[in-house]
Amino acid sequence: MGEKSFHENPIIKDIYTADPAPMVYGDTLYLYTTHDEDELENDFYTMKDWRCFSTKDMVNWTDHGAIFSLDDIEWADTRAWAPQAVERNGKFYLYCPVHKKDGGMAIAVGISDSPIGPFKDLGYPLVDEGDWNDIDPTVFIDDDGQAYLYFGNPELRYVLLNEDMISYNKEIGIVKVPMTEEAFAKGSHDTGTSYGEGPWFYKRNGLYYMVYAAFGVGRQNEHLAYSTSKNPTGPWTYGGVLMTEEGGVFTNHPGIADFKGHSYLFYHTGELPGGSLFHRSVCVAEFSYNEDGTIDVIDKCNGVEKID
Repeated sequence: MGEKSFHENPIIKDIYTADPAPMVYGDTLYLYTTHDEDELENDFYTMKDWRCFSTKDMVNWTDHGAIFSLDDIEWADTRAWAPQAVERNGKFYLYCPVHKKDGGMAIAVGISDSPIGPFKDLGYPLVDEGDWNDIDPTVFIDDDGQAYLYFGNPELRYVLLNEDMISYNKEIGIVKVPMTEEAFAKGSHDTGTSYGEGPWFYKRNGLYYMVYAAFGVGRQNEHLAYSTSKNPTGPWTYGGVLMTEEGGVFTNHPGIADFKGHSYLFYHTGELPGGSLFHRSVCVAEFSYNEDGTIDVIDKCNGVEKID
């Protein structure tokens, strides 16, 4: 048997995972995911903890197990949904949507000295509007040090995080992004645009990208789309479809990372045995940008090659 040079999708094959959130730190790519439990409760998404996996070559992966869970968050009861992590000043922050006891969805923050946890809850919600929009946080620290936390379904909203990463600028408050067709294309979600949920915010070559799960006109399942801006707070301009709907599940969720000279889109499908709407599996595809920063449609694929 020769050394493994290709890793087949899905990346994780022993449990159901979804909502991939890659974070590159040092020579390692850390992948944070949600975890779809085998046994459903109330025929709905049954998700109780967050997982972490890491790789140095995209082929050999280390499973770090559960690194944060609902049991660690006293004020939450269910719905350990799509997270994202970031490092600042030697600490790691994991932003996680959860259902608040006797409330709506809210965003929790786990804090750790290590990218693989364990993470300790902040003790209270970072964002809590009392509605159902406060899900799917995506975090980005710009070159000038200003950190942004975007989130939301059906509306895209954001806050300006303070340098401590566990509070935000209350004077500016929670900003609602104008949900226009110019920004997010005409679609079948609640705002009349294609924007649905799962935003992923980053910058490349001076251009800001917002990648998200989207609903096309008359479409029931999510595809992935993207918009761009020359400013971190918009206005946004629709860029196009990033990945089409066919994945065997209602949802999809993007996570994008540049790692060792390669660009990757992480997503999820229902490809594992027993896969379903509520039993998803994280996958990855390598892609490249056009010279003008646009991205062509990325095909779902069998897997990725080993890198040095």
